[in-house]
Amino acid sequence: MDYNALADLLFPGLDEEAAIAKIEADYPPRSLPEGAKVTRMAPSPTGFMHLGNLFGAIADERLAHQSGGVFYLRIEDTDQKREVPGAVETILKVFSDYELPFDEGATADGDNGAYGPYRQRQREGIYRAYAKRLVRQGKAYPCFCTEEELAAIREKQAAEKANFGYYGSWAVHRDTPLSEVESRVAAGEPFVLRFRSEGDPGRRTKFTDLVRGTMELPENDQDVVLLKSDGIPTYHFAHVVDDHLMGTTHVVRGEEWLATLPIHIQLFGAMGWKMPKYVHTAQLMKLENGNKRKLSKRKDPELALDFYQRQGYCVAAVKEYLMTLLNSNFEDWRLANPDAPLDKFPFNTKKMGVSGALFDIEKLGDVSKNVISRMSAAEVADRLTAWAREYDPDFCALLERDPAYTEAILSIGRGGKKPRKDIAVWSGAKEYLSFFFDELFTCDGAYPENVSAADAKRILDEYAAIYDPADDSGVWFDRIKALAERLGYAANMKDYKQNPSAYRGSVADVSMVLRVAVTGRQNSPDMYEIMRLLGRERVLRRLGSAAENLN
Repeated sequence: MDYNALADLLFPGLDEEAAIAKIEADYPPRSLPEGAKVTRMAPSPTGFMHLGNLFGAIADERLAHQSGGVFYLRIEDTDQKREVPGAVETILKVFSDYELPFDEGATADGDNGAYGPYRQRQREGIYRAYAKRLVRQGKAYPCFCTEEELAAIREKQAAEKANFGYYGSWAVHRDTPLSEVESRVAAGEPFVLRFRSEGDPGRRTKFTDLVRGTMELPENDQDVVLLKSDGIPTYHFAHVVDDHLMGTTHVVRGEEWLATLPIHIQLFGAMGWKMPKYVHTAQLMKLENGNKRKLSKRKDPELALDFYQRQGYCVAAVKEYLMTLLNSNFEDWRLANPDAPLDKFPFNTKKMGVSGALFDIEKLGDVSKNVISRMSAAEVADRLTAWAREYDPDFCALLERDPAYTEAILSIGRGGKKPRKDIAVWSGAKEYLSFFFDELFTCDGAYPENVSAADAKRILDEYAAIYDPADDSGVWFDRIKALAERLGYAANMKDYKQNPSAYRGSVADVSMVLRVAVTGRQNSPDMYEIMRLLGRERVLRRLGSAAENLN
């Protein structure tokens, strides 16, 4: 085969060596500190951003930024059939919302950075130049198989119980004579460009993954497609070219890509380029009926990232929880550094798990409660209001009616060694805060079983007569204790426990009657602070309404 003639036939008018010289000059090695890592997020613009994208991106961002390197965004849009309008904007918004800043890459209206274009469909000329070089070297060839012919090959392989694929004797156009290629091209027959693999799956090649360590993988023998019939590259070819030119040092991707790794090892070797280091993350799993299974787009709404935005999971909490799955030592670090920002954690690929990472949404809720409990009232108010503005405008209007009041509500029980942990998601805050707003207040709580309706009414009536919002917390509680004693309830819990039959109940029962009347529930933050915030008029109105309902 005259490979020079074949190359010029398939790519007429293209001086690939001159083009490649210019390309390499346009993509010089990056000037970065020793040890700096260059990572990339490279999603397809399908409109669906999932938890796995964020899982890998957190690792990408940490590896790059804690080493003084570069984290960039590349859009892998080679499959036009799957592309969704506005998908790039969706990708950018997700990573902006999750506070993962790109140093360079695709933007909503172009590119930011010196190593673009960062959209693969805009890089067609680059791929063609390198593809022609491979043809000239005898490492790639045209394949004219139709879909029907490929299906027939697959049927025959199934009948013969042979491995599926386009390889060896099944690669029917691998050695097509130049004269036949010329006539087919002249007739306008479409073709794809395939890689001429010299691999043998009976041979093994060693490879070191930064998560899994040293592995032995079978060589690839498949003649994979490099360029599709429209001249656009496949993922296999495009990512090899782009990672070389853009100076990617570390590729973080899911373990499902391990099966294709022998192809990529082979392509980097054929191109004569140094491979980046690979970090294959464990798949996100879910426990169902005692068994682990992979999170599913069809079955699990929590796989989609917009689920967390709609529910109002705090961004910091989602990232913090995913870090517990990414690095086995993160939780110990967090216990030792409860107030440290996430970017102070020394992320390490050696601490990443090999087996499936079990995603537990209940644990995420617990992490979220902890994260929110460490925030200031002002920060909680800002984030809650921002969420409500988009997802619950009526609630937002209440929060924004008196911002100082909202912040004061959220200050109750905040700070100190044991802050309250009542809010896990912003969507749950409305119910938690409802009794602070007359528009949302309902009385659903039950009075203590040992307090009769007549006693409850007396407690409410008599407390209304003695309530004074000017009291400090000590005097406030002394009044409740005195009322309890006057009505036959133990003012001291110790006395009640020693001789419960001597009393109608305890001061705790009296307090609970007041709590239910004022908040509508049995569980709430500090009652003194609640009454102080509600103000005399509202407290008395609720006490009176509750007493009237007992008539």
